[in-house]
Amino acid sequence: MIDFRYHLVSLIAVFLAVALGIVIGTTQLNGPLTDNLQGQVTALQDDKRSLEDQTQLLQTQLNDVGGFDEAVGPTLVHGTLSGRSIVLVVTSPDVDTAVVEGLTALAGSAGATVTGTIRLTDAYADSSTEGTLDSFLSGPGIPATVISSPSTTDPDERVASVLAQVLMVPGPGSPGTGIAPSPTDTSTVLAGLEELGVLSRDTSSVSPADFAVVLTAGTVSDTRTTALVQLATALDDQGSGVVVAGDLASAGNGGLVEVVRNDQAATSIVSSVDNVTTAAGRISTVLALAAEGRNTSGEYGVGKDAQPVPPPAS
Repeated sequence: MIDFRYHLVSLIAVFLAVALGIVIGTTQLNGPLTDNLQGQVTALQDDKRSLEDQTQLLQTQLNDVGGFDEAVGPTLVHGTLSGRSIVLVVTSPDVDTAVVEGLTALAGSAGATVTGTIRLTDAYADSSTEGTLDSFLSGPGIPATVISSPSTTDPDERVASVLAQVLMVPGPGSPGTGIAPSPTDTSTVLAGLEELGVLSRDTSSVSPADFAVVLTAGTVSDTRTTALVQLATALDDQGSGVVVAGDLASAGNGGLVEVVRNDQAATSIVSSVDNVTTAAGRISTVLALAAEGRNTSGEYGVGKDAQPVPPPAS
């Protein structure tokens, strides 16, 4: 008769057999498995080194191209904006100072003068400032020569109209063509908006200009984007041309450049550049301004359906 000890011994024998099999199997497979894993690790390390070499090579090539663009930029734009003026409107804190400085220098090579730089703060197009902004636009702080209440109740559209009137020299077809706003009117309006925290001046003085470059970076909230498009079109309507210039991210979903390009009314009159952070993009921005002076608007840069550079004057 089979008793409990027989079952116990049988179970122990089975577990010992399984354990022995595992040990033997592991011993037999350990060498090939380790070799295989080591081979995969070595291959991955080689791939990593190869990719690092490729990245370094591409970065070197990119730097060479950027250096070339920096070198030839002044020659390419020489004389394209002789005697004209440009005001810079920075709409994002992420716009690099080097972009502003690079554009200013290149504008000088084109024969133009940058009359100043203003920077819109987070309070611009913020609903929390609507009340104080409306009071300012309707109050005695607005010069008599400035129309502060156009046919709209939209505060963003109203402030865009006021800024356009004091920042732009009226271009062909604009009200008061050829008659520039007085420096006093410009200073008065900008000082009032600066006191409200809506904008700041990066330069000691800001004067009216023929053209404007609206600088942006990254993504923007829907409300602010709408207001900035209104500002860009208002500046264009009042002056001789506007270019909205940003980085590649600004041409993606939620970026100001992308919104301008998708707005048929805006893109028909306002040019856009999606690589202003590069030397090539700054060259395109200056040449786009020259094209705007010939009533030609376009989409320039490296994004989808964009032209690499504005066509030269014929």
